[in-house]
Amino acid sequence: MSAAAAVPAAPVLIASDRIAIFDPPPTRARIVACTAASVVGPARYTPAEVAQITAAGKDIQLTLPKNADELNKVLPEADVVFGSLNAEWLAKAKSLRWFQATEAGMERILFPELINSNIVVTNMARMFAPAISETVIGMLLALTRGLKSYYFPQFQKHVFNSERTHLVEVEGMTMGIVGMGGIGQATATHAHYGFNMKILATDAKPLAKPIFVDTLRDPGWLMDMVPQVDILVSAAPSTKVTESMFNEKVFRAMKKTAYFINVSRGALLDEAALVRALKEGWIAGAALDATRDEPMAPTHPFWDCPNLVLTCHSAGFSPQRQLRFIGLLCENVRRYTSGLPLMNVVDKQRGY
Repeated sequence: MSAAAAVPAAPVLIASDRIAIFDPPPTRARIVACTAASVVGPARYTPAEVAQITAAGKDIQLTLPKNADELNKVLPEADVVFGSLNAEWLAKAKSLRWFQATEAGMERILFPELINSNIVVTNMARMFAPAISETVIGMLLALTRGLKSYYFPQFQKHVFNSERTHLVEVEGMTMGIVGMGGIGQATATHAHYGFNMKILATDAKPLAKPIFVDTLRDPGWLMDMVPQVDILVSAAPSTKVTESMFNEKVFRAMKKTAYFINVSRGALLDEAALVRALKEGWIAGAALDATRDEPMAPTHPFWDCPNLVLTCHSAGFSPQRQLRFIGLLCENVRRYTSGLPLMNVVDKQRGY
């Protein structure tokens, strides 16, 4: 990319906090793929994926810097960045108009300089939802059908003892979901149509209630919802507002027969409160895909908690996810160069 090839930055028309249109449409796009580890290695896209992205519009170039020196050379002329961004890189990206994050959660990506800029930010919301929602169901069945407490431990010891007393059916239970974005809605769909569950939910955004949801209210309804549910699912974004929202007050309000599942971020959870809830029997069990410190220390009290299922922040991954991932990049490139609204625009002030 040469300085002579650069074009004046197109103005951004913001119709609302969720709509971003570039008008007039840019005549070309110079995209740089950055990762948090760009100082030691490049972002990874296969040749076929690069070809798919660059074919999404006219005069599209996607550069994959191999190291920090290459990144520093191409950033000044980039009008689009895929992947990660920090204040140092932003200061060098003088022509940047649009930043496409390659994560769904934004708490580690947004920083003051980016928030206060005119740069449009989009994310990967909903791209992880199918896999994560399947993980929720798998975790729940591992708890209710005795896999965690009885059969997995027996298998390791080569023991064959039938457990018939402490098994629970989830058919017809009530599930409460906090956060009705992509993960929340996908989970609700599986739970309602697959297991005939009644779905209660909260969300901070004004959303139309899906047909498969019985009740959808604002976050202020949380403590009214909690005592009603058999399964409480955390699928809200990590923000200052949601910090430690699942705490002792919530766990004590739950039924003793209820289960808690967190497939959001560890910051939403008061971990000490959950340890007590499990060890003292306030709730029947829990499952977590994320913890505050990852990897979790060998001395963490979670390791000794009864009826707790842990996965290592891997719930959103599958080969199909990569297809959705590249598909969204291509669609947003097409929209960017066509003067159409971008998908998955982030409200930088709210953090999601």
